[in-house]
Amino acid sequence: MAQQIGRYVNPMLRAIKQLGGSARPAEVYEQVAEGMGLLGSAELDETLKSGGSRFENRVQWVRLYLVHSGFLDRSKRGVWTLTDKGKAVGDLTDADIQLLLSSVQRQTGRDGQASDGSKIEPDDDEPAEATPEESGHKIYLLDTIQKLPPAGFERLCQRLLRESGFEQVTVTGKSRDGGIDGIGVLKVNAFVSFKVLFQCKRWSSPVGSAEVRDFRGAMQGRADKGIILTTGAFTSEAVKEAVRDGVPPIELVDGEKLVVLFEEYELGLTPRTTYDVDPHFFAQFQTPG
Repeated sequence: MAQQIGRYVNPMLRAIKQLGGSARPAEVYEQVAEGMGLLGSAELDETLKSGGSRFENRVQWVRLYLVHSGFLDRSKRGVWTLTDKGKAVGDLTDADIQLLLSSVQRQTGRDGQASDGSKIEPDDDEPAEATPEESGHKIYLLDTIQKLPPAGFERLCQRLLRESGFEQVTVTGKSRDGGIDGIGVLKVNAFVSFKVLFQCKRWSSPVGSAEVRDFRGAMQGRADKGIILTTGAFTSEAVKEAVRDGVPPIELVDGEKLVVLFEEYELGLTPRTTYDVDPHFFAQFQTPG
């Protein structure tokens, strides 16, 4: 069994319990990293060939195993929630974890393929590029965006910001004004609005703290807030730099968050509905009335 996957099982169960029994993925990532003592470590900055976070990829795989084994529910609303079984369980032994992983493998097929075609267990030597959460349209969406020309990605970000409620969104284009790719205004109410500068990075490699500092330097004295949008990921040091005390805050939008926003606004995506049969619902009708 995948040793790297197994070592995340107990930290993940603990993390969601500490977060009240349910949490969004970003909250789980942070809590797991803290619980495993990984904050500030190089492990958090490791990336896949696609540019995504290897740490987050592993957490996503553990989530899939825990769903298949009944410890987490199958929520499709971006909230990971413990089932009654998940709430009641304590730390699993190494043998328990081994059994859990092998059992899920058997349920989903010896070839490691789930019924939806997603790969259940990544190879430790070549970690899976796609996480369960990125199956299907998510991979294709990011791949499509990464193939856009730089100017096209800037216009796409402009459209996304407009859909998000920004006004007067302008792309600076070829001027490359100190790393500033665009300007917009976020109107909070009739009395309050913020001028926001944004930067678009169509990268597969992670964006580091140096890029965040350079962007902040370019926007100094010119805006209330900044946004960096990338198709890749941000290093842990970049995340810390973005919210450092005493300097203008910078919002970081990585590839995963981009996908969520495109889904939320149904931008370039056509929604469809699928159903899974819930055997627990029908179980109540198995006995005579």
